[in-house]
Amino acid sequence: MSRPVRRRNAWIWTAVLGLAATLTWSSPAGAGPEDAGLPEAIDKILADPRLDGGAASVVVADAATGQTLYQHQPAGRLMPASNTKLPTSAAAIALLGPDYRFRTDALSDGRKQGSVLVGDLYLRGTGDPTALAKDYDALAADLAGSGIKTVSGRLIADDTRFDSQRLGRSWAADDESSYYSAQISALTVAPDTDYDAGTVIVEVFPGAAAGDKPRTALTPKTGYVDIDVQAKTVPAGQENTLTVERVHGSNTITVSGNIPVGDDPAKEWVTVWAPTGYAAAVFRDALAAHGVRVVGKTQLGRATPKDAKQLAGHSSMPLKELLVPFMKLSNNMHAEALTKAMGYQATGSGSWSAGLAAIDGFLKKEGVDRGKLRQVDGSGLSRMNNFPADQLAKLLLAVRDAPWYADWYRSLPVACDPDRFVGGTLRSRMCGTPAALNAHAKTGSLTGASALSGYVKDAGGRELVFSIVLNNYLAPSVKSIEDAIVVTLAKSSADKTVLVRPRTERAAERSADLECSWQKPSQC
Repeated sequence: MSRPVRRRNAWIWTAVLGLAATLTWSSPAGAGPEDAGLPEAIDKILADPRLDGGAASVVVADAATGQTLYQHQPAGRLMPASNTKLPTSAAAIALLGPDYRFRTDALSDGRKQGSVLVGDLYLRGTGDPTALAKDYDALAADLAGSGIKTVSGRLIADDTRFDSQRLGRSWAADDESSYYSAQISALTVAPDTDYDAGTVIVEVFPGAAAGDKPRTALTPKTGYVDIDVQAKTVPAGQENTLTVERVHGSNTITVSGNIPVGDDPAKEWVTVWAPTGYAAAVFRDALAAHGVRVVGKTQLGRATPKDAKQLAGHSSMPLKELLVPFMKLSNNMHAEALTKAMGYQATGSGSWSAGLAAIDGFLKKEGVDRGKLRQVDGSGLSRMNNFPADQLAKLLLAVRDAPWYADWYRSLPVACDPDRFVGGTLRSRMCGTPAALNAHAKTGSLTGASALSGYVKDAGGRELVFSIVLNNYLAPSVKSIEDAIVVTLAKSSADKTVLVRPRTERAAERSADLECSWQKPSQC
C-alpha cells in the first residue's frame, strides 16, 4: 500500500503550539463540586458519541493507597497498542538492570603478521538498536589504529545472539517498509539519533524545473540499498503525490509520484531488508575509508569462534538512558530488541518466546495476573495483544517502590513539554491545563485503538494512577477523550470534582493530525 511522504516542517510545531494555546478546556457552565463526583464525571466523558459502538476499559486509583477511585469495564481485554511498552520497559530495567549496555565488537581468531590480519574478521552484535554509522566508523578507526591495513579473510557478520525471526507475530504486511516495523536483528544500524534501527533516511528534492528528475540523498550513505527514482517534478502549485517505499524482499527503494517545483524536500524513514547485511556493509565501507582492505567477501549469520580475540568494541548508552528515546518516541524496535535481550539473558535464547516468558515472570512477581492478558510482542504493534486497564494500573502501582523506578518514570512522556525527549508523544497534548507538565504517561495508537496510562497529581497534590484503553471506535481520533479524563483528574481534588468536557470533534481531529505530522508517526 502506498503512503504519501511525511514532511517535518517547522511550521507544524508552531501550529501545534498555537492550536494548543487556543483550545478551551473548561467545566460545563455552572459546574461546581455538587455537579458530579469523579465516577459520574468520567462516565459523562466516556458517553462521548465518538465512542458509540466502541469499547473502553478505564481505571483510576490513588497511587499511595492503591484504592480504586473509578473503574469502567476494568477487566475488559482490549488492544493496548504502545501501552504494551509499559510492561516491556519495566521488565527490561528490572531484569537487565539500569546500567545494562549492548555490545558490538570486532574480533578475529586469526593472527597478525605486520599490517595483515591473517584470517577472518568478525563483527558481533548483541542487538544494539542505537548503533549509528559513526559507531561502526569508530570500530574501523580503532582497527586501523592498531596497524591493520589488510584482512586476508572474510568479513563475517555474527547476529546469532538473536534468532532468525525478523518480524513480530501478526505484524501487518503493508507496514513492511515503514520505519516503525523494521526487521529485528542482533546487528543493525540507526540512521539518526531518533534511533530508528534498521532504517535509512531518504530525502527527495524537487528539480529546478517541471519535468526534471527529482534528486535524492541517503542517510547513512551506503550502497546496501538502491534508489529507483520514477518520480517527476511538476509545476509549482500542483499536488504533491510523492511516495517512497521499499520493494518487498529487496533493498530497492522506489520513489514515485509528483513533487512540485519549489516544494520543501521530502523525507522518509524506510526499513531495509536484512539489517545484518546493512550493518556489515556500513562497517565494511568504514574500514575502507580508514584504509583497511578486506580481501574476502561478506558472510552473514555465522557465530564467532569461542577463541576469537577482541580487536575493537563499542558499548551502547546504559539502559536507563536508552529508555528515553525508547519510551518518549515510542520506538518499536527498541522494545523488540530488549525483549529478545531479556530472553537471551534468561535462557540463552534471543527469541520472542523466551523474552515474553521473561516478561511474564516479571509481571507475576509484581502481582499482575498474567491469566487476564495476552502479550505477543514487546512493542504493541501486533493487534493480538490484549490488556485490561486494571492490570496496567496494577503494574503502575506495583513498580513505584522499585529501586529503578525513578529512571523508568523519567522515560514516560510529559504532557505539553515541547522538548521531544521530554514531552515525547505527549508534547502537544493537554497544554493550557493543570495536566500540562504534570501528567507522565505512555501513549498508544493503532487504527481503532488508543490508550493512555500513567500518573498525574490532582489539585490537592495527591498522585493518581490511571489507565485508559479505548477500542473499536470509527472516529479519526479519541485522544481528546483520554485527555479530558486526565485533565479532570488534574483539576479535581479528593473533595471536589471538576468535570472537563472533551474538545469538539473537529478540534480533536485537527490536533491529532498535527501531532502525527510532527513526529513522522504512525504509532504514537
